[in-house]
Amino acid sequence: MAAYKPFQEVRRIAVLGTGTIGASWTAYFLARGYDVTAWDPAEGWKERLQAFVDNARPQLQAIGTAVGPEGTLTMVDDPATAVADSDFVQENAPERAPIKLDLYRRIDNAVPAHTVVATSTSGLILSDLQDGIGFAERLVVGHPFNPPHLIPLVEVVLGKATDRAAAEWAHGFYGHIGKHAIYVNKEVPGHLANRLQAALWREAVNAVADGLASVEDVNAAIAQGPGLRLALMGPHMVFNLTGGKGGYAAMLEQFGPPIEGWWQDMQKTPTLTPDLKAKLIEGIRDEMGDRTIDDLEAQRDKRLIALLKMLKETAA
Repeated sequence: MAAYKPFQEVRRIAVLGTGTIGASWTAYFLARGYDVTAWDPAEGWKERLQAFVDNARPQLQAIGTAVGPEGTLTMVDDPATAVADSDFVQENAPERAPIKLDLYRRIDNAVPAHTVVATSTSGLILSDLQDGIGFAERLVVGHPFNPPHLIPLVEVVLGKATDRAAAEWAHGFYGHIGKHAIYVNKEVPGHLANRLQAALWREAVNAVADGLASVEDVNAAIAQGPGLRLALMGPHMVFNLTGGKGGYAAMLEQFGPPIEGWWQDMQKTPTLTPDLKAKLIEGIRDEMGDRTIDDLEAQRDKRLIALLKMLKETAA
């Protein structure tokens, strides 16, 4: 088993893949004072990455993530070069197993023996990515939520070949740099948070498909209702408070049976037919109006920053 570096000795982080997730990770690591060596195979990636980092910098300063001097960003043209002197690797290649496996083979002989490699995969089974990989025991899932430079959650998952100590190191390191890491104890497609999100979206799609509500009203039903509570505490704790002074036990006694009935009525899984997809797209376009994706991302990030600042202030 490898000897992993103390967190305080980590200096350089390699970021492989600098699309939406990788660029966000890069901005976060730099703000925490780490030097980052980045690589991406796409044309024009260096300019896009620098623009993202420049845009994210004031956001990270606003929520207090930035600590001390910002790290140095180095962009290289080969993934093996990127990882050669790394103390940690965050891989963000496209969500396709063959692409990730090809990348792992390219860096296999270059990853230092002490370095943990975390993949940002949003749902692949890690064990399927470990066969024949030299650093397999140091390969873990470190799945963030978009945008990683703002949202604290990181899911840590072990594969069949993962050294438990490597996963514990990754979990601890994410916490050390200000993230909220959780363990997902079994390998399942989508890990945990995405499965919860997918379950909610299934019912949101069913609501539109069945004519229960418009796309806009389905969105409002969450954003103007339970979503506000879910931003403050998770579903089990929300229902614990639903039980009043009796807590979760009272809630389960009073509301458990009717909710079980609702569950039985939620057995249908929608099929994303061309007609249904067109209905969803038309509904979201109606709600967007003149706003662009850039406008919506800016609105999302502004509200996230305000929420994160409020949560930090109330937790003090």
